[in-house]
Amino acid sequence: MKRNITHKLLEWKNNPKRKPLILRGARQTGKSYSITEFGKNHFEGGVHIVNLEKQPDWHSIFEKNFNIERILSEIEIIINKHINPGHDLLFFDEIQACPKAISALRYFYEQTPELHVIAAGSLLEFALKDIPFPVGRVQLYDMHPMNFYEFLLATGKEIAAQTIINKPVKLSDTVHEMLIEEIRKYFFIGGMPECVKTYAETKSITRVFDIQSDLLDTFRQDFSKYAAFSDKQCLNAVFSAVSQKVGQQIKYSHLTNDFSVPTIKKAFNLLETARLFKRVSSSNPAGIPLGASTSEKIFKIIMLDVGLLSRLSGISVSAEFNNKNLLSVFRGAMAEQFVGQELIAIGHTELFYWSRQAKSSNAETDFLIEKQNKIIPIEVKSGSAGNLKSLHILFDTYKNIEKAFVFSEAPYGEIPEQKLMFFPLYYVSLVTEKN
Repeated sequence: MKRNITHKLLEWKNNPKRKPLILRGARQTGKSYSITEFGKNHFEGGVHIVNLEKQPDWHSIFEKNFNIERILSEIEIIINKHINPGHDLLFFDEIQACPKAISALRYFYEQTPELHVIAAGSLLEFALKDIPFPVGRVQLYDMHPMNFYEFLLATGKEIAAQTIINKPVKLSDTVHEMLIEEIRKYFFIGGMPECVKTYAETKSITRVFDIQSDLLDTFRQDFSKYAAFSDKQCLNAVFSAVSQKVGQQIKYSHLTNDFSVPTIKKAFNLLETARLFKRVSSSNPAGIPLGASTSEKIFKIIMLDVGLLSRLSGISVSAEFNNKNLLSVFRGAMAEQFVGQELIAIGHTELFYWSRQAKSSNAETDFLIEKQNKIIPIEVKSGSAGNLKSLHILFDTYKNIEKAFVFSEAPYGEIPEQKLMFFPLYYVSLVTEKN
């Protein structure tokens, strides 16, 4: 399956000043597959894979010292292949299992800069707690679930995929309805590669649900790996509870009644570190950068994946899948999750929203982004401009806001006098790019 990360990997490969690369991301987002295929397709000598989770006895290679000549010699003997700098890719998979290998990456950069080295891992932040990170000696890329464009490509809708990355226009009713229907499927299938692959091959959403359940079990099994930092039962309770809170302000005390607030907060932070969800911080849109005015106490979350959200939250698929109003599925949380997930996938590494901090006020915009040095509010709504009260309050309060994007099921359109641009959901990744 084609992944957008391949373009970034090619840029890295061709950069004469490249550093060893670490590809981070939650489990099962396609890191190993993407790197392996990249190595096969773009290196004449192919890819040499050293899986440090499957082969714990190989960890001793990195224990003696960081002499890269010796390390490469021992790896060659073990894999029974020569590693040719400039022609081959050396791939350390599941590198979090061997913290010394993470430390060694800086020495690959210093001693053999001509060798292409990529490492990938999940739960990397936990491994880094006990070692110094090689700052300035490695590059970091993030891997996410497949976005809607990648989903269309994988399911054989190549022309539709190209359509949603072209200049936004009002499409014919037939094409528009087809794309909205594909988003409906994506809401429940999501972007986890195994789920998308299974649907592409079988067209069975039921089989996808089984895989989603297995993936959620895998994430829960990982809790034991960082349970030393928190209560395992609390981790599980918080993980289930946050799926009910997408689109709502998070209050730790509302996630579970069975644990103290400090225990809940610790579990929440660990799950966030494990990349199972991402914080959306409340910010003041008076100026950029948005990150300079965030509140630590006021925030929402976006889950790792919209399909896993639908499975974890226990919503009635039979009822919600046939919901005629896509924006109301799961109380509107699925649409907000979709938009947030698309923003993350195109590089908005921090997410923000606006919430009016005034007594008896519930004015709020779903997201804020920075684009071409401007702040743009984003609303995920059904309905006309007349009921977008929060946006109008925002415009009245912050005169620096020149326009807002509204995403819905409706076709493309604009109301310039009200500073509003309306886009169908399938244009999110196109119109919210930072450039």
